[in-house]
Amino acid sequence: MKPEKARSLHETLLTKFHGFIVSQEWPPGFQLPFETDLAEAHGVSRMTMNKVLTQLTREGYLVRRRKLGTFVAQPRAQSAVMEITDIEAEVRALGLAWRFQLMSRALRPAVEGEMREARISDAAAPVLALRGLHFAGDLPFCLEERIINPTAAPAALDQDFSHEAPGHWLRLEIPWTSAENRIRAVNASEALARDLRLPAGEACLELTRRTELSGQWVTLVRQSYPGERHQLMAQFEPRAEDSRPA
Repeated sequence: MKPEKARSLHETLLTKFHGFIVSQEWPPGFQLPFETDLAEAHGVSRMTMNKVLTQLTREGYLVRRRKLGTFVAQPRAQSAVMEITDIEAEVRALGLAWRFQLMSRALRPAVEGEMREARISDAAAPVLALRGLHFAGDLPFCLEERIINPTAAPAALDQDFSHEAPGHWLRLEIPWTSAENRIRAVNASEALARDLRLPAGEACLELTRRTELSGQWVTLVRQSYPGERHQLMAQFEPRAEDSRPA
């Protein structure tokens, strides 16, 4: 059993660092000082500091990157559940390089499942279908499968999206008035596992979002994340300034 003093120091630092993160004195993407420097600054052993950082990492507040350091994690579930955010910004906040790889682009009729989820009434109306991967460093971060309504966003037809992710472009160019999210756990199919470099059947987090503008659908997107590297955390605060689809 640990001595009372050691437990007290450990709990005190946990509470203190948790407060720094929640108050955003340490904002998402903030790089912490080295473990030895933190231990010295707070008057504890390196072992105690390591245990504190390890627990905060396990709880999802920190991300530790080999050779890079320790960073405050992006509150991903807040992004997924409560807000429409930019995946590029989310990745960069973790201290990692982001890139988008467009895998397919086609102007075609919507398939049955897309018509149902996007609530498309005209089966003959074309949609712009896009499929691509977001990367965080060298690893796939998210598979994105999206359709865009050319009537609501005609300028999308002139974009090739080979470098700029469609969600980022939509956020800047097309307003929206309402959005719906559906989040569920899925097991990776062989195709999804191959794209995300996971074993088939691995747990994944799937986010489906539909946005509309004054009753007209703008985009329907399905984003699939490796489950072991993502978690749900939400802070229930209104964000009135966000008004564009991702």
